[in-house]
Amino acid sequence: MKTILAAYSGVLRGTGSSIFSALQDLPLGLWPCRSKMEKHLQVISVLQWVLTFLAMGAACTVLLIYIFCTDCWLIAAMYTAWLIVDWNTPKQGGRRSSWVRNWTVWRYFRDYFPVKLIKTHDLLPSRNYIFGYHPHGIFCFGAFCNFGTEATGFSKKFPGIKPSLATLAGNFRLPVLRDYLMSGGICPVNRNSIDYLLSCNGTGNAVVIVVGGAAESLHCAPGMNCVTLRNRKGFVRLALQKGSLWAHSGTFTLYLSSYNRNNIQNRFLHIHRSDLVPVYSFGENDVYKQVIFEEGTFWRAIQKKLQKILGFAPCLFHGSGLFFSNSWGIVPFCKPITTVVGEPITVPKIEDPTEEMVDLYHDMYIRSLQSLFDKSKTRYGLKESDILHVL
Repeated sequence: MKTILAAYSGVLRGTGSSIFSALQDLPLGLWPCRSKMEKHLQVISVLQWVLTFLAMGAACTVLLIYIFCTDCWLIAAMYTAWLIVDWNTPKQGGRRSSWVRNWTVWRYFRDYFPVKLIKTHDLLPSRNYIFGYHPHGIFCFGAFCNFGTEATGFSKKFPGIKPSLATLAGNFRLPVLRDYLMSGGICPVNRNSIDYLLSCNGTGNAVVIVVGGAAESLHCAPGMNCVTLRNRKGFVRLALQKGSLWAHSGTFTLYLSSYNRNNIQNRFLHIHRSDLVPVYSFGENDVYKQVIFEEGTFWRAIQKKLQKILGFAPCLFHGSGLFFSNSWGIVPFCKPITTVVGEPITVPKIEDPTEEMVDLYHDMYIRSLQSLFDKSKTRYGLKESDILHVL
């Protein structure tokens, strides 16, 4: 006990001691070995995120309603009033917290699988980007760890780029959960939020969109390399529409049309555009086992119906148990997740792109994603014969 108290005092004094190291000094009979302790912390870190995703919003809503019925109703009223005032913040860039993104718990989260982020090309801070993330998996563990935290060192690998992971807008209507998500730089996947990040927030922004969404989660299972993309063209249209070309000199800003921009040479010229970047996470589908119902069956029809109502697909899945790895539970399997960020696809700015133009760049994106998959698959656990199925 004296050792723990001394370590805690050292933390307060800033000497660098930690309670974790103090616990290691205890007799082995009183505390698990270091490797077992780290494994327990990794499981807890992942489990808290799963429970947060599944229950935090509903639990906090019920708690808020309950507090209204108690003598502490004034606290609930004050929070509700602030919630109303702050309602549009998620649509205006959110409220990112570097402190939350660098929590130690995310490093344990990363090491559980483990999750890795692979950079293949440099990204210019003078541009904005739309990352297309594939596949969805069940909980998008790779997307959250790489782009919602700094556990894999995104800011160091892509200096000057600020990622914003886009998720269901409904999550930002739930008390407390909305603030928790915004602190990680997570934003609603709706037009207003993405417009703000790409058009009104300067350059160096990367909006991460899980293109396949809920529909793709219904196809995820270990060993499956399948993405829902053929009819998902909205993100391509958005990339063509977003961005602005402007020249600055002195105290005024001159906006230039896309037709004469190539003819103007000026040392003050800056180009804001939103390039497309394919991203593929190897292993995202392997962390849970899912019962996949065939198309046309009653249960698949129920899943699709609930997907339209709720915004997400209710999947029948399982991982390992909390205490026994060979039992069933909601703890994901320890399978490596490797997220590879591909080469940017430069797109022109077209305010009203035609369907032919959208199809052209959509086809380019699909080819780029398939090329990224084929070049990387044998490095990250797949066979040369494995192919990417695009639905």
